[in-house]
Amino acid sequence: MTTSTSPVTAIPAADPERAASHFASLLEFETDCWDTHAALEVGGAGVVVLDVRAPEAYAAGHVAGAHNLPHRKIVERTIAAYPDDATFVVYCAGPHCNGADRAALRIARLGRPVKKMIGGVTGWLDEGFALVPE
Repeated sequence: MTTSTSPVTAIPAADPERAASHFASLLEFETDCWDTHAALEVGGAGVVVLDVRAPEAYAAGHVAGAHNLPHRKIVERTIAAYPDDATFVVYCAGPHCNGADRAALRIARLGRPVKKMIGGVTGWLDEGFALVPE
């Protein structure tokens, strides 16, 4: 008799306590397009959405309500105008782009709360949301 192993169970799942800790921590670092959209629909209270792509990409189409601040330009001076208690949500082109990770790292190093919008522009469009031109 042959026993086959599922690729899913070949490496056992983490115990539920470790899994809960892991997934809770992911939610500390990331948000999704739906939650970002919902926050913007109610006025974005406490949230600043940053499109960290180049100005040309932003002008061609961006999340309504997002501010353009390319990740290389994120320094204390460029984020000083935003409320101290705001949570930044950063996005880039999509999962193939690390611009949002770079932006999140810069913002965190400046001592400000930040989350990455997973999926970026690609995810936004995949969810059926529209981009707006400048």
